Amino acid sequence: MAMTNGAADRYTVISADCHSGAELPTYRDYLERAHLDEFDAWLVHFENPYPDLEGPDGGRNWDDERRLHDLEADGIVAEVIFPNTIPPFYPESSLKAQPPPADAGDLVLRWAGLRAHNRWLADFCAAAPGRRAGIAQILLHDVDAAVAEIEATHAAGLTGGVLLPGAPPGTGLAPLYSPVYEPIWATCEDLGVVVNHHSGSAVPPMGGAPEDNVIFLLEVTWWAHRALWHLIVGGALERHPDLHFAFTEQGTAWIPEQLRMLDHFFDRMRNADGAQEKEWGAAVMERLTLQPSEYWARQCHVGASFIRRAEVELRDAVGVDRIMWGSDYPHRESSYPYSREALRLSFAGVDADDVQAMVGGNAARLYGFDLDALAPVAARVGPTHAEVAAPIDPADIPLDAERCPAFAGVRDAS
Repeated sequence: MAMTNGAADRYTVISADCHSGAELPTYRDYLERAHLDEFDAWLVHFENPYPDLEGPDGGRNWDDERRLHDLEADGIVAEVIFPNTIPPFYPESSLKAQPPPADAGDLVLRWAGLRAHNRWLADFCAAAPGRRAGIAQILLHDVDAAVAEIEATHAAGLTGGVLLPGAPPGTGLAPLYSPVYEPIWATCEDLGVVVNHHSGSAVPPMGGAPEDNVIFLLEVTWWAHRALWHLIVGGALERHPDLHFAFTEQGTAWIPEQLRMLDHFFDRMRNADGAQEKEWGAAVMERLTLQPSEYWARQCHVGASFIRRAEVELRDAVGVDRIMWGSDYPHRESSYPYSREALRLSFAGVDADDVQAMVGGNAARLYGFDLDALAPVAARVGPTHAEVAAPIDPADIPLDAERCPAFAGVRDAS
């Protein structure tokens, strides 16, 4: 990939995985009038389960100037924004399945809360033109309402696409391979809206015991990966070849092996005469013309937050043009404020064109960032090619950087 004008010796870094949201009282200005009294009553009794959304660091989610300062200090010129704060009428972050499952009354309010967040996010992105691609939120309980919200948020300028919620057991939702979601896929393809699936959104509702937390950690990425084969088997990628999916913050190393396994089973379901696989799968295979690895290469992308050196070595198997680096700002496990060190750790010695593709070019192409417009910012704050090319001594990695998975175990292995 050619370097952008004005930043020939610096990388244009775009984080494909950041998070934001409004300070809770601010959402009142974005709610429909019919829900204001309910919001006021809800806010009185609301207890925030996430301390990092309060106090001196809470403002990183909604403070425009602070956010730009932090990201530029980290060498980042633009960002794709997933949700973070809790929208009105939600018990927890809207990124995950809500406990307990919603009833009809809850859904009316939860839709109102998500719409308020989407309206706020459109304004927040407009405050930094060309530097923020906001991702709209929807619910899957009402497909017609989801389609209407996708159309409205696209018209409002949210260029990050739509966040696809999970549909795990226990939520009452049809699985993602169900034909009930066809209007969503068709609308997103028609509008050129990216469908994003973030780790954490597909885990079934869980309890609060210590064991539940451990199981969440062990299984959270598997539940997110699961969307890939659901979407392939259900035919969403077959019927909509111009529709693109991004799988974010769920690792990268799983992709080559998972695609090999899927290709193997698809081959067996197509060609293994007399085998159980063909008996069960032949009817589905008749509707699918490609192998899973071919769908991946055509339509899928990975938001590779915390990509490690060993995963970078797999870039050709994943697809150099499929990988998008992310910092996960402002989460506790983000690479901030050590993203420059994280880039060196992962990409030192890697071909500069490959690096530019993975740290910014691919995200720019998928989400519509203008690299020429970002070039002056990159020329001012972007890490230089020489900086990223230089291997980093593990002893030079700050101790508190290990909260980020990109640095986990590096010092111990040195």
